[in-house]
Amino acid sequence: MAGLAESGSNPDVDLLYDINGLAKDAPHWFDRIMEFVGEWGLLLAMVLLVVWCWWSVRRRADADAASSVAGLVWAPLAAGIALLVNVPIRGFVERPRPFVDHQGLDVLVNGKTDFSFVSDHATLTMAMGVGLFVANRKFGLAGIGLALLEGFCRVYMGVHYPTDVIGGFALGTAVVLLLSPLAMALLTPVMKAVEKAPRAGLLIRARGAVPAGQETLIPGARAEHSEERDLAA
Repeated sequence: MAGLAESGSNPDVDLLYDINGLAKDAPHWFDRIMEFVGEWGLLLAMVLLVVWCWWSVRRRADADAASSVAGLVWAPLAAGIALLVNVPIRGFVERPRPFVDHQGLDVLVNGKTDFSFVSDHATLTMAMGVGLFVANRKFGLAGIGLALLEGFCRVYMGVHYPTDVIGGFALGTAVVLLLSPLAMALLTPVMKAVEKAPRAGLLIRARGAVPAGQETLIPGARAEHSEERDLAA
């Protein structure tokens, strides 16, 4: 590939050309799909995943529902904090976008004039994915999978180096895990207080939801069940 000759022995640039080269070989319609997915689609999917997890938690009504919802609240908060932390990092590193220094890239998104390191999209999605993992492992693994796909898309689109993405993953993960103990210590009591409120408690437990493992018998069935135990005795 022509790009490899320009990249020398830099594996970061080599991998950039290899992944972005897939865009050159792909049909135009597929590149348009990847453009939407990488720019907006996966961010929307991550938000929907958080909402789905919240809906599942409140319907299941486990004993730790309040702490699970606290984790779900922490996920987007952590993502926002990670983006704020990235502002001085990008200004300090001042790394240009790949297409500024390297020719022959197939850039799928125009108008990217800010600095490249670290990737906001990778930071945001990984922070939310790891935050989801703190609240619910099953949904968290799905969220981390979406974040990895987001990182691939950013390189495929020609707007980030692989190390921009890796840096974003590291930043998002670090913010979530380092601040998680403090965040959960603050948010969990708040969610428990919300859970006790008459109407706001529906944010934590769905109306009529029964904690897992606990069965509720209708009055007639409860009486019949009691009679059967008396006869057996």
